[in-house]
Amino acid sequence: MIQSLFRIILYVEDMDKMVTFYRDVMGLTVKNPSPSGYKDAFWVEFETGGCILVLHGGGKGRLDKDTPKMSFLVDDIESARNFLISKDVYMDEIFSPVSGSKVCNGLDPEGFPFSLDWHNS
Repeated sequence: MIQSLFRIILYVEDMDKMVTFYRDVMGLTVKNPSPSGYKDAFWVEFETGGCILVLHGGGKGRLDKDTPKMSFLVDDIESARNFLISKDVYMDEIFSPVSGSKVCNGLDPEGFPFSLDWHNS
């Protein structure tokens, strides 16, 4: 059902500061977008090996709302969602944030957020 840990999403307030930290201090390579300035970027991806680190704009430092989120790649999001619901896992409805992808957010037993991601390859 789960293929791999796909990405970890950090919700950030100051994109420039966070990109500078992860790129220049931690030494990660920006995967997307091109390095033309990140102040107004809403989504910046870093290569980390087998997983992608994403900085997601719009965070306000609220640990309850801006807690980092793991994202798992699945080959059949509907079946994966239904399986987790059958195991009493809280799962939201499936939505499509961009063409060719589907996402479904859920909560683990301690309330930490995660998502299932499907992408049309």
